[in-house]
Amino acid sequence: MSAGELTAAELTAAYIQRIAFLDSSGPAIKSILEVNPEAASIAKRLDRERRERGPRGPLHGIPVLLKDNIDTADKMETTAGSLALLGTRPPRDATVARRLRAAGAVILGKTNLSEWANFRSLNSSSGWSARGGQSLNPYALDRSPCGSSSGSATAVAANLAAASLGTETDGSIVCPASANAVVGIKPTVGLTSRAGVIPIAHSQDTVGPFGRTVADAAALLGALTGVDPRDPATRASRGHRHDDYTQFLDPGALEGARIGVPRTIYYGYSEEADRIAERAIEAMARAGATIVDPAEIPTAVEISESDAEFTVLLYEFKADIKSYLAERGDTGGVNDVRDLIAFNRANAKQEMPFFKQEIFLLAQDTGSLSDAAYLEALRTSHRLSRRDGIDAVMNDLNLDALVAPTGSPTWKIDLINGDHFLGGSSSPAAMAGYPIVTVPAGYSFGMPVGMSFIGGRFAEPKLIALAHSFEQATRKRHKPRFRPTDLSAPSL
Repeated sequence: MSAGELTAAELTAAYIQRIAFLDSSGPAIKSILEVNPEAASIAKRLDRERRERGPRGPLHGIPVLLKDNIDTADKMETTAGSLALLGTRPPRDATVARRLRAAGAVILGKTNLSEWANFRSLNSSSGWSARGGQSLNPYALDRSPCGSSSGSATAVAANLAAASLGTETDGSIVCPASANAVVGIKPTVGLTSRAGVIPIAHSQDTVGPFGRTVADAAALLGALTGVDPRDPATRASRGHRHDDYTQFLDPGALEGARIGVPRTIYYGYSEEADRIAERAIEAMARAGATIVDPAEIPTAVEISESDAEFTVLLYEFKADIKSYLAERGDTGGVNDVRDLIAFNRANAKQEMPFFKQEIFLLAQDTGSLSDAAYLEALRTSHRLSRRDGIDAVMNDLNLDALVAPTGSPTWKIDLINGDHFLGGSSSPAAMAGYPIVTVPAGYSFGMPVGMSFIGGRFAEPKLIALAHSFEQATRKRHKPRFRPTDLSAPSL
């Protein structure tokens, strides 16, 4: 684009053509719910602006996809994958969408997701929504794309856009990034605004980017940050945010870094994930890192056995979804969890053909955010994950990051029984509100596995540097083949 060899209009048209070829037909991975009908005209305007005034920045004219829980006040829908909000319109853009537009990005469309960000049923299939059906994994079409930001990850993996946005409460960025061999950045809670984003829980929700490289994801992250009056949590980012995270891309960052390996809970649930992780750790050591092994999170077992996190999410979802719907206004008469439950029951054939709404029912049965049970659960969740958890091990051992496999090779899609999740490493950082960067680390029978770099609050610069250094040392990502599981594929 800088050399005048490619225009935003040409790039946008090429992506739209590829979406038609791979997403809507062909292997039909169903990552895209809709293409922005204004994308072509937006791209043309940005090309004219580039010619007349120059680019706004690195995202000028770059097509980006948004998860369908991020409000856009345009001709597209924002539904969280549910039919309950179909045909209604938010009054304004989510702050992150507005910031992308200001940076010159072309919002190309909305991606499919696990309906209601996978917070409806205990037996859900990741990547399924009533609006979009089941998204597929381009590396193994019969395997789960993981979720809840399923379409945002699969679309980037399939090269249907330059980058995308997802959201995470616990695992919803990093798991699909791992399963689809892309980079996912789950930021510190408060670094990016959640205003205009359909919520689960304000204590843990965060918006972050997907890219095929750490550099791409870092470039997108810089456009999202900043204090937002609509989201009080962003006030904590003063003095910690950056407009340009690509400045931290350092291929030599592993040299001299102290990397901790938290074995308990976060290793051992998958032999294939462990094999890939061990090779990744060896690569970090060859790149000059000091490996501190083990570097246990003292509360790992307590975190895995505690119901504190789930209790917090249930209470906050009931309160936060009501607040979101009230601010949105145009909701078709759906105002709270009780209304969502009633809608699903009235439309059970479309909304609940495979799994139900147990989580909605549990959330409806909670009380207010002043209840002692909620306040105690929140204190417990933060203590286990922060002071007694990640902070304790990193401070005691003077670590730059913790590393663990992001998850196992993904499971076969099972709409009847739901996900077959073996394990992952997202929960401590999710509960703490701390950042994670996951990078492709290897393959098991053609299925990707990522390596997570976990750090303390607002440690994004350090984690991006380390993740980039690992990426450059290993270069594990390759293009998907758009075929079912191949048990003869080499494990790399």
